[in-house]
Amino acid sequence: MPELPEVETVRAGLERLIVGRAIQTVEYDTQKSFPNSPEDVTAFLIGARIKNIQRRGKVLIIDLTTNYSLVIHLKMTGQLVFVDTHAKRAAEKRFGAGHPNGSLIGDLPDRSTRVTCTFKDGATLYFNDQRKFGWMRLLPTIEVPEIDFFKRLGPEPLQNTFTRTLFITQLMRRKHSRIKAVLLDQSIIAGIGNIYADESLWAAKIHPETRVDRISRPKLKALHESIVSILRLSIQKGGSTDRNYVNAEGKKGSYIQFAKVFRKEGQACERCHTTIIKIRSAGRGTHLCPRCQKVVA
Repeated sequence: MPELPEVETVRAGLERLIVGRAIQTVEYDTQKSFPNSPEDVTAFLIGARIKNIQRRGKVLIIDLTTNYSLVIHLKMTGQLVFVDTHAKRAAEKRFGAGHPNGSLIGDLPDRSTRVTCTFKDGATLYFNDQRKFGWMRLLPTIEVPEIDFFKRLGPEPLQNTFTRTLFITQLMRRKHSRIKAVLLDQSIIAGIGNIYADESLWAAKIHPETRVDRISRPKLKALHESIVSILRLSIQKGGSTDRNYVNAEGKKGSYIQFAKVFRKEGQACERCHTTIIKIRSAGRGTHLCPRCQKVVA
């Protein structure tokens, strides 16, 4: 599943391409991927113009001029592919985002295409999903923040309101839990997954298995700063594919080239030169430096 930086790069890329375009037709192959009534689609999606694209956690929100929104979750194998054969610039003819299989560059629609949105100017947005776990839901814009999925999400780590005080308050909701499990809990902080949890904990010199209430305030401050700076760097570098995701131009994200610990097991820690190891924490493969990151008893 993509993490916050991957979805943010998708959002930014598609924002440049589809905002202002009007939707002419929508076709879909399964109600599971497109769980919307035909009446709502006709009344609020067909003919609507795209007003804005937002991100909440790992989910995209396309706001429409009808005061409805398309809420899109790519899940594990989802893709959004924009095609405009009439574009004058080659870079604007095709942009893909998501699971990097042949659908990003092949002819569409194909066997994995679940939803096809055709714009009035002839351009097309395809939602592809091999495993059919992703979805596109059409909802009144005012109701989007109130759906259960979003109400359970924690604060956005890149907003100005994500202060150190708020961060610590959120962590203390699970103060007896191991820190990595807490960082992966989307109700505590939205958008952080395995890659950026490992990277942030290494930067703050915190062992993933340390209980939250055993971490000193200075280290919690360092962790807050690390999360924000690492997420921003990853967005700047186009996100990280983590083998499965590419950015909005169909290119692999480059952050993984700058990773300090993730998938670096067997290599030397660049800070202390101890060999990086891989363990299991919070049910996930977890990378750490056993010298820099010691469990606090």
